[in-house]
Amino acid sequence: MSGLIPDYPPSGVVTVNRVILKDTYSMDDLQERVAMLCENVKTYHSETGFVGGFVCKNMGMISNEGSTSGQAVDSPLKDKEALIVTFWESFEEHEESHKSDTFQPLFKAVLELCENGNEEIAYEMLWSGRQYSDDEAKAAQAMKEKYGR
Repeated sequence: MSGLIPDYPPSGVVTVNRVILKDTYSMDDLQERVAMLCENVKTYHSETGFVGGFVCKNMGMISNEGSTSGQAVDSPLKDKEALIVTFWESFEEHEESHKSDTFQPLFKAVLELCENGNEEIAYEMLWSGRQYSDDEAKAAQAMKEKYGR
């Protein structure tokens, strides 16, 4: 690992929830409910294993350059799909957070929006990193040129 999240433990756990919105709800509905849920996690679980997280939405584009299955087209899940990604010190601490009396009502409110129910998958971090500075990038490129690709 290389410091995308400062102080993230090598034994940490990443959880991913995939949300597909029911037709009767909007991304604004999801943002409002997830904001309340995330604020709760930060407030009540920052001392009990929560490290950080992010929420991202499907912006509708599929990469022609990065996809291998056929020609890329616009995603039918644009503005209907989001990922909720959280980082924890351990899986056990993550699980305890879900048992919280303050968490459960907010979690259920998010689940009401979901067409796909919910399956939260836990992952072990293998690598993370951030971009090089301009000087670091130039030095790395020079090393590649000197010593081969």
